[in-house]
Amino acid sequence: MNILLISPLYPDTYWSFRHALKFVAKKSASPPLGLITIAAMLPEDWEKKLVDLNVRPLADSEILWADYVFIGAMSIQAASVSQVVQRCKQMNKKIVAGGPLFTGDPDEWSHIDHLVLNEAEITLPLFLSDLENSVPKKIYRTEEYADMERSPCPDFSLINASDYAQLSLQYSRGCPFNCEFCEITALLGRKVRLKSTRQIIVELENIFLTGFRGNLFFVDDNFIGNRKRLKQELLPAITTWNSNHKHPYTFNTEASIDLSDDAELMKGMALAGFEKVFVGIETPDEACLKECNKNLNRGRNLLDCVETIQSAGIEVSAGFIVGFDNDTPGIFQRQIDFIQQSGIITAMVGLLNAPSRTNLYKRLKEEGRILGTNDGDNTNCTMNFIPKMNKEVLLEGYQKIVNSIYSSKAYHERLIGFLKHFKPLVLNRRRINGENIMALFRSILFLGILDRRRIYYWKLVFWSLFRRPEMLPMAVTYSIYGYHFRKVYGID
Repeated sequence: MNILLISPLYPDTYWSFRHALKFVAKKSASPPLGLITIAAMLPEDWEKKLVDLNVRPLADSEILWADYVFIGAMSIQAASVSQVVQRCKQMNKKIVAGGPLFTGDPDEWSHIDHLVLNEAEITLPLFLSDLENSVPKKIYRTEEYADMERSPCPDFSLINASDYAQLSLQYSRGCPFNCEFCEITALLGRKVRLKSTRQIIVELENIFLTGFRGNLFFVDDNFIGNRKRLKQELLPAITTWNSNHKHPYTFNTEASIDLSDDAELMKGMALAGFEKVFVGIETPDEACLKECNKNLNRGRNLLDCVETIQSAGIEVSAGFIVGFDNDTPGIFQRQIDFIQQSGIITAMVGLLNAPSRTNLYKRLKEEGRILGTNDGDNTNCTMNFIPKMNKEVLLEGYQKIVNSIYSSKAYHERLIGFLKHFKPLVLNRRRINGENIMALFRSILFLGILDRRRIYYWKLVFWSLFRRPEMLPMAVTYSIYGYHFRKVYGID
């Protein structure tokens, strides 16, 4: 069979980094890890072709070539999915779809030929068996969770690695916590399931063969869900592998705030090459943390937790939310103050929304407050429920936060405050290559010459040159990020 795998387009969002990618001549932030994992589960003698719409357009000839079209998507890709499905239907092509978008609301996509839901390690073999016997069903789903040690190495040969700013891999699924607004536990369970250390090393070897060098993102929702295995097995193995290969990679991931409680783990991650971790801080308000069942963050000095992680040589980026029932108008300035004081450069602030499989959705539906489905973008000033706070006040407050923290003045003050004290342990952070040099010259042109805020760019560059010259690449990188954030949030 000829199988066409399609990754739909992501809109221009906070995490797309679309406005930053042009500085390094990349087409997309990350490849579709789910789809290339699916590709590795298909029969070896099938022909497979991947089209990532974030990299290039889809040609009619490619659809016509295919016997089946496989689509994998998240909620935020729904608009692009609809367009792709329409094109395929016009050409009478059979469609197989899976991923969080379809698993979360399969009834919305009943016009698709086959829905392979939940974790494909379980449901895809059932579909393939039925297909072989010419009796494929409409929907395949399961209440079970996959054994990660049976998950194949993604087929990285289907992508052009040079199109992407970073590549991705996955070590674990599931999260031990149960935050009210998060659908991870509904989709993947609370038990943390792991790949073997050997699997991860094989994936690193396969990524290495693509020729890609730079940053790799572990897409785990909570990378530190099993600390014992991390400290005893995975991190030492990655450290050795990275050293033996002359440190080709640095790593980013996501983790809970209790990473700050474990000095041994932080040291192990930093030595292995982890340079950044995304933490869900959400809010400095204790009542809101209690409301959303974010109990792990309660009773802590969250500023101290951030400082502890960054003092270990791992940068913290973080997510923040406004719109909780217990939020008052004072929360907006509290969020601004926290972000500025913490030195968190990449602070993703979103309005609370309720995905359909969350406990929050269930509660709000019982209260008659749900307005519709969640589009997956919590930075576009939309909410799918009626908030307790006056909505105009809430939206104005939200805009106040993002306008404040991503204004050129505040952003560069926060950046300099971070660079003053941060001491990275990652060995190749300062490696100079052609992409870095190209990004530097483009930043000089776009941010240092053409941008009317260029005074902040030059202040940062000269401060770094004279105070911490080893951090100049990072200073330039975050100047570029700031440009992207201003574009996304529409800050003049």
